[in-house]
Amino acid sequence: MKNNDQKARRRFLQQIGATALASTAFPLSSLAHKEQAEVRLMRYSKKIGSNDTIRIGVIGYGVQGHFDLNTALRVPGVELVGICDLYSGRLANAKEQFGKELFTTKNYKDILDREDIDAVLICTIDIWHARIALDALAKGKHVYLEKPMVYKIDEGYDVMKAAAKTDKVLQIGSQRVSSVGYAKAKELLADGAIGNLNMVNASWDRQSSIGAWEYTIPADASPETTNWEQFIEITEKTEFDAKKFFWWRAFREFGTGVAGDLYIHLLSGTHFITNSQGPNSIYSTGQFSYWKDGRNMPDVMSGVMQYPDSDEHPSFQLNLHVNFISGTGGSEIIQLVGSEGVIEVHGSDITLKHSKMSEAPGFGGYDSVFTFSKDMQDKLQKEYDAKWTDEQKRRNPKGDIIYKAPEGYSDHLDHFTNFFDAIRTGKKVVEDAEFGFRAAAPALACNESYFNKKIMHWNPKEMKLI
Repeated sequence: MKNNDQKARRRFLQQIGATALASTAFPLSSLAHKEQAEVRLMRYSKKIGSNDTIRIGVIGYGVQGHFDLNTALRVPGVELVGICDLYSGRLANAKEQFGKELFTTKNYKDILDREDIDAVLICTIDIWHARIALDALAKGKHVYLEKPMVYKIDEGYDVMKAAAKTDKVLQIGSQRVSSVGYAKAKELLADGAIGNLNMVNASWDRQSSIGAWEYTIPADASPETTNWEQFIEITEKTEFDAKKFFWWRAFREFGTGVAGDLYIHLLSGTHFITNSQGPNSIYSTGQFSYWKDGRNMPDVMSGVMQYPDSDEHPSFQLNLHVNFISGTGGSEIIQLVGSEGVIEVHGSDITLKHSKMSEAPGFGGYDSVFTFSKDMQDKLQKEYDAKWTDEQKRRNPKGDIIYKAPEGYSDHLDHFTNFFDAIRTGKKVVEDAEFGFRAAAPALACNESYFNKKIMHWNPKEMKLI
């Protein structure tokens, strides 16, 4: 293991030592006696004073906007002030949930103009992310910005520059990076639990119409109820299309497809666990396999990225794939493969599998030795036995170890807790603008690779296409 890996591990242990983490270990009845499962508990224990109240506004109150707001309000000392959405039905829903006195608007600038709003949650369609984030920072708001950070790679530089110039907090919304499970995977990798990393296999498969973004469209959908003209204000003018408004992820004009929706989670997680700055080559391919509903973004997509040797990690290959008609029924996994084992990340649960080669080289079995004469086989066997002991011939696998997140654990809640803690204390968030861009850019480059049918070359240090 490299010295820098040891330093990274020490830094990590110091960081988690400062948080409210508790660990216990217990055997699972379904496992062999030598196998253990560890539960790590994270509790939010900061005392909230009257001056610590954070008042928030939500911009974009669709599916993710609802999830984000509901989670944000679970953090002590957070209060809702207003909600913006272009569809009138969602504003009606907001008042039904939070009362008729709630401030609602179809113009996000009305939210930014309110002096009683400290922070905004930006949960809009991808094409609006950069524009609203820049406006919010310019208005002195703290920003929680849903992934991907930007719709186009070029937009990332302005967002990073604006975030660096302000004293406001900007956090990107890939919540897995705040997970205690990901923290455990990071610790295990830095500790050399699987030897030297050489490959990461990451997938996020689904098998449902909703998983494939065919969300229910309301009966009153129209240009008027959706503020269609504002919806298309920063893109090419086009006739009203309810699918494009409510199924926007499936359309290149407004969303970033599986790369921006799901690759981004896998990239964020991989980068967090490995401390990586990013890949140097990117290739992606895909197809329209089942959801042929007018969309122009593929429903099956794979990507291959090469990560160069660096101070943070050895070189490794990242294989990504998303399948929206997967016969598995759907799954989410990041599998980190090393020379001596595998770390499997399933949500916030971690499985560590050991597999270490024997010191002695292979001999016998599916080997050419059996094709030799009997005299030669005996001679080689005798020489092999004289050179290597039984212990050296033996593989040294250890039992699997499963690290379970506590029942009811929410990495989403931890991500928002980290965001609001950063606002209160000034500490650095785990997923700032630079981190968010380092994940978003390779994901967006996958789309460019797919549409242009070429390998994309990326400079991970300078964060630029070559």
